[in-house]
Amino acid sequence: MLPSATQRILEMLDEDALVLDVGGWAAPFNRATHVLDLAPYETRGAMGSYGPPPERFSRQTWAIQDICAREPWPYADDSFDFALCVTTLEDIRDPIGVCRELSRVAKAGYVEVPTVEAELMYNVMGDGQWLGHQHHRWFCDREGDGLVFWHKDPGVHFDWRVRVLPRWQPRMSLEDQLLGVFWDGELPAREELRMFDREAMFSELAERVRARFQPSPRELRLKELRERAAGLAARAGAPARRLVERALDR
Repeated sequence: MLPSATQRILEMLDEDALVLDVGGWAAPFNRATHVLDLAPYETRGAMGSYGPPPERFSRQTWAIQDICAREPWPYADDSFDFALCVTTLEDIRDPIGVCRELSRVAKAGYVEVPTVEAELMYNVMGDGQWLGHQHHRWFCDREGDGLVFWHKDPGVHFDWRVRVLPRWQPRMSLEDQLLGVFWDGELPAREELRMFDREAMFSELAERVRARFQPSPRELRLKELRERAAGLAARAGAPARRLVERALDR
């Protein structure tokens, strides 16, 4: 979670505030009084935790449930003063439903997702030409006071125009990679269907990357030539392909 968001949340919460962490298994928020996740309490914290200890939640306040199940969460309306859901919505099959339930069970809250640019970072995990994290299902962006989601088409991994190249990535701060949204009363969220015009979506993403990183015409031409060379190398055989891939990773 963004350090600035962590600090803001801690400062705004009263001592007796009830706080729900949704999908917090990997790195729970220590100030949360309740956690809702599919994984059990005993296996929590694979990626650490957020906020100063000690944990406020316990085995008794850790609820196990698929947060996308077609049934309400096990809490009454407005049960919590605050709810958070951090770097989870981009992974799950029904982020709109989760935002709806967040709005139902909590009076206010905070969600955090990767930015579109973060989802386009080339080879970010060091495992090839994939953009962002392979397992993420959605692009997420701010829309007014809420979020809009659209399907992360697998074709983006193979479109050189939309790549945020490794040499550009050091220019991205943590705030450039994570989008945080505070909400009060309701978290607006919707899905935008863009899969029916993939070329328009890819062109829009390419323009977004160009606007953010401003590659020169020469650099764009070089990227295009390298992509063509990669295609030729693929047809020529594996040894040549590996040479081109190493050039693309620079």
